[in-house]
Amino acid sequence: MKQKKIPLRCCVGCGEMKPKQELVRVVRAADETISLDLIGKKSGRGAYLCKNAECLKKAKKSKKLQRAFSCEVPDEIYDHLNAELTADE
Repeated sequence: MKQKKIPLRCCVGCGEMKPKQELVRVVRAADETISLDLIGKKSGRGAYLCKNAECLKKAKKSKKLQRAFSCEVPDEIYDHLNAELTADE
């Protein structure tokens, strides 16, 4: 019997390939709002982060989310994402 393929995604913070279930999806919706997608079903452009605040800091420092979403990401959104990530731990 064939084994089921596990989908891998790349963290924009650290660059590691991990199973999709171990990462958190950050979504830019059509109305330009950016939010966390904890269930992975929201529509919009997505980027993946590890479930720790350290990878979010790395992504902010190197502007990886801005490149992934092709738009400017304000500091308030990083603060909001950081608060949501630390609340989950």
